[in-house]
Amino acid sequence: MSLDVTLNVFRAIGEETRLRIMVLLARGELTVSEITAILGQSQPRVSRHLKILADAGLVERYREGAWMFYRLASGREDGGGLSAIMSAVDDLAAASDRIIARDAERFAQSREARATQAAAYFRENAADWDAIRRLHLPESDIEARMREMFGEARVKTFVDLGSGTGRMLEIFADRYETGVGFDLSHEMLALARDNLEKANITHAQMRHGDLFSLPLEAEMADVACLHQVLHFLADPGAAIAEAARLLAPGGRLIISDFAPHELEFLREEHAHRRLGFSDEEVKVWCEACGLRLLQTETLSPASREQEKLTVKIWLCAAPDIGRKHKKQTKAA
Repeated sequence: MSLDVTLNVFRAIGEETRLRIMVLLARGELTVSEITAILGQSQPRVSRHLKILADAGLVERYREGAWMFYRLASGREDGGGLSAIMSAVDDLAAASDRIIARDAERFAQSREARATQAAAYFRENAADWDAIRRLHLPESDIEARMREMFGEARVKTFVDLGSGTGRMLEIFADRYETGVGFDLSHEMLALARDNLEKANITHAQMRHGDLFSLPLEAEMADVACLHQVLHFLADPGAAIAEAARLLAPGGRLIISDFAPHELEFLREEHAHRRLGFSDEEVKVWCEACGLRLLQTETLSPASREQEKLTVKIWLCAAPDIGRKHKKQTKAA
């Protein structure tokens, strides 16, 4: 970094609130209103601090509909000053400072509040969940395309993260030997179990579990699935990382979700946090946890009605044993 840039960076972080914001963003992306609630400060003041951090290149911001999201700037691999600053922020996040610890507690409470809101939505709409989905996307077309991308080969273990009604366990039932789906909503679990029983699927089971931290060993799944889940989450990248952790060498992750859109009512009426995802965003998340993006599909609705959304499907793969061996050999 040049002298001017370096001075600008140090001016930006040389203030308590801005440094606290940096530590918060090291924990995950946040909106202005979330940061305001955590810090207990006014929104204009927080917005002013965020602008200073963004102008210094320390924070990235992006607008999605009416919401503005903030995250730490990418640049940890620059080998220079920015990387060192980000490392220092990580160290501070792990420190035992009283103020930082209090911010961390409020960050966790913010995440829990978001999860509670989503859980309440699932609880109230569990019985009509598939009907609600049909309002927004052509489910049968998506399922058919996902099966094509999955391939004809039968795999040993299939894991569905955020199973909802268990639909993915149903449509892929002939493609796996053992299937397991996880969901936090007890209402969804009951519905999914009933659906699997009605479909006479005995080689799949539903379990209660947090998709960010599943009670499964690493590298135990041949295929993992995240179907229409990411847009509900406060940290979609962490969900992809957890799915990647489960994949055996050469295993595949299939993700389906919405393309970027501007239907704000989905946030208020259907508990959506994110209004879709770009190919580049998903690619960055996948590459960050060692996955390679193999294929991308775009399914646009024939109708142009307001409630119809474009759906994306991303197929990713974990490194196989050969690639790992090559990396180790090259490093040696």
